[in-house]
Amino acid sequence: MTAARAADPAPFPTAPTARTFPVTDAAPTDAELAGLPALAPLLADRLRELGYSVAGLHALLGDSGMAALDRGEPEAVVAAIDAALSDAARPALPDLVRALVVGDAADLRPHLGDGLLGGCLSAGVLREVAGGHVAAIDVRPVLVDGIERLVFSDRDASMTDHVPGPDHVLGVGRASRSLLDITPTDAVGEVLDLGSGCGVQALGQHRADRVTATDLHPRACTFTRATLAADTGAGASPEVEVLVGSWFEPVAGRRFDRIVANPPFVVGLPEVGHVYRDSGLDLDGATELMLGNLADHLNPGGTAHLLGAWAHVAGGDWASRIAGWLPAEGLEAWVVQRDVADPAEYVGTWLRDESIDPRSPEGRAKTRRWLDHFAAAGVTGVGFGYVTVQRIDGPTSLTCEDMPQPLGGPFRDEAAEYLVRSDWLRDRGAADILAANFRLRPGLAVERVEVADAAQEQGFEPAALRVTRTDGPRWSHDADDAVVRILSALHPDASLGTVIDVMSMLGAIDEDAADAVKEAVVPVVVDLVRHGLVLPVDLLADGDAPADSKTTWETNTRTKETGE
Repeated sequence: MTAARAADPAPFPTAPTARTFPVTDAAPTDAELAGLPALAPLLADRLRELGYSVAGLHALLGDSGMAALDRGEPEAVVAAIDAALSDAARPALPDLVRALVVGDAADLRPHLGDGLLGGCLSAGVLREVAGGHVAAIDVRPVLVDGIERLVFSDRDASMTDHVPGPDHVLGVGRASRSLLDITPTDAVGEVLDLGSGCGVQALGQHRADRVTATDLHPRACTFTRATLAADTGAGASPEVEVLVGSWFEPVAGRRFDRIVANPPFVVGLPEVGHVYRDSGLDLDGATELMLGNLADHLNPGGTAHLLGAWAHVAGGDWASRIAGWLPAEGLEAWVVQRDVADPAEYVGTWLRDESIDPRSPEGRAKTRRWLDHFAAAGVTGVGFGYVTVQRIDGPTSLTCEDMPQPLGGPFRDEAAEYLVRSDWLRDRGAADILAANFRLRPGLAVERVEVADAAQEQGFEPAALRVTRTDGPRWSHDADDAVVRILSALHPDASLGTVIDVMSMLGAIDEDAADAVKEAVVPVVVDLVRHGLVLPVDLLADGDAPADSKTTWETNTRTKETGE
């Protein structure tokens, strides 16, 4: 479940003198698709042989054609195909891209053969039209965790004028790519992919021992089975089960080491227009349901990674709203808000997602119902972001914060580090912080900002002093000269308290104020540790910071969580 999109192409053969534009609004029925999982590995093997891959598409279309594909501009994609026709290196690929990606007719019989072509027609993969064949579903090569995969889903509106139906199953869109980016892919025992949709998130968990994929929608489960079946030729895969059912019902009483979910989080009316995005719960009830049930389905130390959305309500705080959804015990939760949309902007975005023009009578009517519902509930905005959760012993802890800045690398790395840093901080009081040894994160920068001195009408005056990470999400904290001096004096062989005592002895800090400085600096250091600007030495092996040695950090993380 995610926001609709498509991504990845590549075309080729003899340039047609006239183009046809077959319209195939008839998506395959569930009965037709029943044969897709058995067909998927055969089709995947043949498409790989023909060069239908991310690399193949990029080689054929080039940067410009790939960008046009991502923007949903089919004729620009075809133009890129036509421009490449003088190169005869992959004679099948242009036909495949025309039929499978763009949605134009192409004769695929010479490339697939009678047997495989017949199977594709029977399973609803292709339709026979004037001029050859055209895809009735989306068959898309994607890179998942650096490995070429093939993903099956319903066709969206990115290449054709098409209105997705209520039972539409999304392919790999921006939301699903975001979830892949925030979710760890390292080896783990049991994984739950809740709301599996087309199955792409399950592909990202290929190092797990076992993956359980669930979806309320039987059609989605069929696509998940097909996507996972097509993966058999790509290397070792975990044991997989696919279960039909609502939310956590198919796995009642079971616990997992990792949960990944892209639930139907659209904030709106309590109704289901599209099963991939609408939960049927009022407003942000989908995110509330997920957060309220995670603790019951995670093993100790297990983590959950999901996308979510929440209402901003007049007179309330969005962080407090989320806090009210969590159980009192058992979770460390980190909620990162990436964006906040105005209600009208939010409604317009999701109307366009279902190919409804907000200017049309239908679009205007839906807009008014949605906005009236928001107004009645006091909704002033809708936030969207990433949720990272870990099962812990003890009281639930929640941190909510805005992160509008670029991520600067895979968010999964930062999330894993964040949980380790939070675990280190969890049971430490002020005395423990002062007794701990710290070092600065490699690359940490001090920023001094000055602006023109308007009062003097000459020169500059200080405006801001900040310490900022230059890796990952570029966390930045306001500071003052006293804090910067203490940070400058940190040494891995001396505790924070000792550093302040020595500074006091040397006159860098007023001796009578040393205790007050210690008291004031502890919460500052806690915040800096939470965001990884300052690192506890006992979390690092051989003095290496995570930026220097991700393997070292991950090893220490697993040791701390498992006691091995």
